[in-house]
Amino acid sequence: MPTVAVTRVIPEAGLDLLRAAAEVRLWDEDLPPSPEQLAALLRGCDGALTLLTDAITGETLDREPGLKVISNFAVGYDNVDVPAATARGVVVCNTPGVLTETTADFAWALLMASARRVVEGADYVRAGKWRTWGPTLLRGRDLTGATLGIVGFGRIGREVAKRARGFEMTVLAFDEYEDETAARELGARYVPLDELLGQADFVTLHVALTPETEKLIGARELGLMKREAILVNAARGPVVDTDALVAALRDGTIGGAALDVTDPEPLPADHPLVGLSNALVVPHMASATHATRDRMAVLAAENLLTGLRGERPAGIVNPEVLDRSSTRGQSDR
Repeated sequence: MPTVAVTRVIPEAGLDLLRAAAEVRLWDEDLPPSPEQLAALLRGCDGALTLLTDAITGETLDREPGLKVISNFAVGYDNVDVPAATARGVVVCNTPGVLTETTADFAWALLMASARRVVEGADYVRAGKWRTWGPTLLRGRDLTGATLGIVGFGRIGREVAKRARGFEMTVLAFDEYEDETAARELGARYVPLDELLGQADFVTLHVALTPETEKLIGARELGLMKREAILVNAARGPVVDTDALVAALRDGTIGGAALDVTDPEPLPADHPLVGLSNALVVPHMASATHATRDRMAVLAAENLLTGLRGERPAGIVNPEVLDRSSTRGQSDR
């Protein structure tokens, strides 16, 4: 029976699968393991179910040559050095697809809450300031008929575009890989990033974190946006230059921001973003529904167990590892 490390408590739906087929070594603390604790947890394991907070480097893999599979409980996998894993024959997996609609829903929740100042309104009531109805009280932005800019037109970006139809929005999209058929079906139009930023009333980010997308939205890009525009980030925190965003919100370069992810993450309570009335910050919770987190747990567990059997996991990130192994096996025969 293989031994697997699980670096955080995940829903029982996934843990039950793992416990039925492997010896499970579970990190059950609220905070993620430190690098030293992670190293101890992984020692002697055949596979690991990891989170974005767990750095899996070439050094990690060299220290634990028995690791055959790294299964990330996330769509992103920038915490794993995939080229290093591939070079060492280690399978890397993620959980795409199962959280697409849920994340798109939450991006809309952020967009609408920011546009209509929902959290500010709730805080206003809690503070005992609500004395009467007023014609100019907490005025926000209309969504119907507005222009929505979607940066990253993959699975989640396209689901966001679907939801824009109900608000009769003009949808602009930017993506390195343009799928004209998908854009046409969803009523979207591809434009360069600068054009999207200049025309959109709302900009929502759905790109993977790569060296090319790190600080994709910086001071220059924020300066291209409309002064009343709202930026939504449900992708990864480092896609936005945090210092530049703070400055843009303070001086009115843009109207507001709604963030599910931040850089750094978690964001300290005394960080400038937390204290800005035109910034809405929540703790990386876009996929946080019971059903979605259960599906993520099951897929992550199935990916791990399938990979340990030498079969192709549904969420494999580096299939060339298995292709290479298969080719070697054929040549041996």
